[in-house]
Amino acid sequence: MSRAQEFQELRPLLFSIAYRILGSVSEAEDAVQETWLRYESSPTRPASVKAFLSATVSRIAIDVLRSARVRREEYAGQWFPEPLLADPYEDPERSAELADSVSMAALLLLERLSPLERAVFVLREVFGFGFAEVASAVGRSEAACRQLAVRARRHMDAGRARFEADRREREELAGRFFDAFREGDVDGLRELLAADVRMVGDSGGKAPLWGKGVFGAENVARVLGSIVAPFLRIGGAVEPHEMNGQPGAIFRDRDGRVVNTLLLDVLDGQVQTIRAVINPDKLRHLGPVADAWAVVREANQARRPTH
Repeated sequence: MSRAQEFQELRPLLFSIAYRILGSVSEAEDAVQETWLRYESSPTRPASVKAFLSATVSRIAIDVLRSARVRREEYAGQWFPEPLLADPYEDPERSAELADSVSMAALLLLERLSPLERAVFVLREVFGFGFAEVASAVGRSEAACRQLAVRARRHMDAGRARFEADRREREELAGRFFDAFREGDVDGLRELLAADVRMVGDSGGKAPLWGKGVFGAENVARVLGSIVAPFLRIGGAVEPHEMNGQPGAIFRDRDGRVVNTLLLDVLDGQVQTIRAVINPDKLRHLGPVADAWAVVREANQARRPTH
C-alpha cells in the first residue's frame, strides 16, 4: 500500500482526533493536511503508521491550540466550537465515547483543560490509545500522562451534566420542537423547554445577537416564536439536521446560504440549552454564508405592517 493510501485510510481518525483537541473544523483540516506533508517527507517508514500519524496530528493540534488560546480569551462574547455535521470516524467498540465527546457541552468542558490534558484525555478516554502511545504523542512520560489523564477526567466529570437522553426520545422531542418553532407556536415551545432553559449564541461580534443570552422558558419561547414568522416570510428555511451528535438545525436564506446553526441539549425530556452559532467564520465549512445583518434587517421590515 502506498503512503497516500495508508494516509487516506487513517484520515477520518486523524480529523476526529484534531477536531476534539481544537473544536474547529477548519483548524482540524489544516492539522490533518500538515500531518500528511510531514509523513510524505519523512525519510523512514514508521513501524506503526497509525501510531505515527496519530502522534503527529496530536502534536500539531496541541501547538495550534496553544496559540488559539490567546485568541479565544480575547474573543467577543461566547466562544463555541465550529458545528460538525458528521464525524467521519466510526468505531463500534467506542461509539458511546465518540458520540459523547463530540457534543457541544463536552467540547466546551474540554476548553477548561490545558492543551496537554485535553490531548491526553482525547487520545486515552475517547480513542482508547495505550499510555505508551499517548506518551509518545504528547512527549511526556507514561507516569506524567497517567496523572494528566486523572486530572482531565476529574475536570470533565465535575463539570458534566448527563446528556444520556435516549436517542430516539431526543429525536422525537427535537421534531416536536422544530414543528412548534416553524409554526411560531409559543405554547407548544414552552411545553418542551426546561424552566431554566438558556439560549446563547456565538457571533464573534460579526453577526447580530440577542445580548448575552435569553433565559427561562417563557422568554425563550417568546423570542423563538417572534423570530420565525418574518424569517420564513422572506424565504428563509429551517432545516433540521443532526450536528455534534445532537439534534439541531441549519437556517438558510432564500438563496440557500447559511445564516446560522442551532443546537439543542436535551435532558430529562426537555430542552435544557439552545446554542446558536452565528459567527460567519465558523459556518464557511457548511457552504456559502449569508449576510446575517441583511437577513435580520429584511426580516424586521417584513414584521412591520405594510399599510
